[in-house]
Amino acid sequence: QVQLVESGGGLVQAGGSLRLSCAASGRSISVYVMGWFRQAPGKEREFVARISRGGISTIGADSVKGRFTISRDNPKNTAYLQMNALKAEDTAVYYCAASTDSGWGSSNFDRYNFWGQGTQVTVSS
Repeated sequence: QVQLVESGGGLVQAGGSLRLSCAASGRSISVYVMGWFRQAPGKEREFVARISRGGISTIGADSVKGRFTISRDNPKNTAYLQMNALKAEDTAVYYCAASTDSGWGSSNFDRYNFWGQGTQVTVSS
């Protein structure tokens, strides 16, 4: 079983950047598809991006394409979400998650087995 801890959230002005980290312990993340999700107040949790085990395949939600980049460093047991050109509508709690799904994984949150506690990202306009 893997434990996930997110960090790097905070308050940033619109147009700014943040880099979220997801540090794993207990097991190597190399066996998992890694994903990032977010949840804004009063809204459902939504998919942001995912990355395959070897890092070759990445998929992002339409709302973040061209602005957010997911990556992973398996030897460091850490996944990342680089967020550029942030908008007020990106304000949410961001969650890191790990999936045992085969292949390139899924964008559905119920396919993810392990979750971090979340980190708050607030973008001021």
